[in-house]
Amino acid sequence: MLIWLALILLGSTAQSQTVTQYVEEHTDHAQELMRASDVPASVILAVAIHESAAGKSKVARHLNNHFGIKGSNSNSAINSSYRDYENADESYDNFVEVLQNNSSFSKLFDRCDQYDYAAWAKGIQRGGYASSRTWANQVIAIINKYELYQYDERPDDYVEPVKVAPVSTRKKHHRSSHRTKHHRSSAKFYTIKKGDNLNRIAESHGTSSKVLMRKNGLKKSALKPGQKIKL
Repeated sequence: MLIWLALILLGSTAQSQTVTQYVEEHTDHAQELMRASDVPASVILAVAIHESAAGKSKVARHLNNHFGIKGSNSNSAINSSYRDYENADESYDNFVEVLQNNSSFSKLFDRCDQYDYAAWAKGIQRGGYASSRTWANQVIAIINKYELYQYDERPDDYVEPVKVAPVSTRKKHHRSSHRTKHHRSSAKFYTIKKGDNLNRIAESHGTSSKVLMRKNGLKKSALKPGQKIKL
C-alpha cells in the first residue's frame, strides 16, 4: 500500500516538473503573443499543455504541433491528420491566428476581458475548438493549478469578475424583461464613485473593461470619483 502511494506521488511530482519546465520554455513567446493580440498568456500556455501533454505527445514531438490543429504534413515518422510546423513557436503563432481569423472565435476579442482567462477558455470551447464538454474546465484547472495567470500582466488593482448564477424568474418574465430593457436603454453614462472598479462596473452592465476602455478612450483602468464614463 505504501509503495503504491509512493509511486503515485512520484508520478505526480514528475508530471508537475514536466509542466513547470514546459512553462519556463514557452512563457516568453506566449507573452509576446498576448501583448500583440490580447489573448491571455495563461490561456495560450494552458491549451498547449492540455493538447500536447506539455510537449510530450507524438504530435508535438514529431510535428511541433502543440495545439492539436489539423492539416496536411510531410512527416513520415507518424501517420497523422495534424499539420506540421518548423518549430513550436510557429505552432503557437498559428493558434493565435486561428482565433483571430476564424469567425467562431474572433468575436471573443471584443467580448472578453483580456485578463479573464475563464471567459476565454469557455468562449474557445463554445466556438467549437474541442468536442469535449469539459475541455474549458480542464484548461481552467491547468491555469489554476500552475498559477499561469501570473503571466497575464494583470494591473495591480485587477479584480476577477464574479460569476453570478442566473436567477429563475419565469412567473414574472414578461414584466421584468420589459423593465430591464427600459432601464438599460436609458443608462448611457455612469458617474464614478469612490471605490469603484472598472471590472466590476463592466460586469454589472454586461460588458467588459476592455470594451469600456475603448468606448471612453481610456489607456488605463484607473478611475477617479466624479468621472463620467460611457456604457
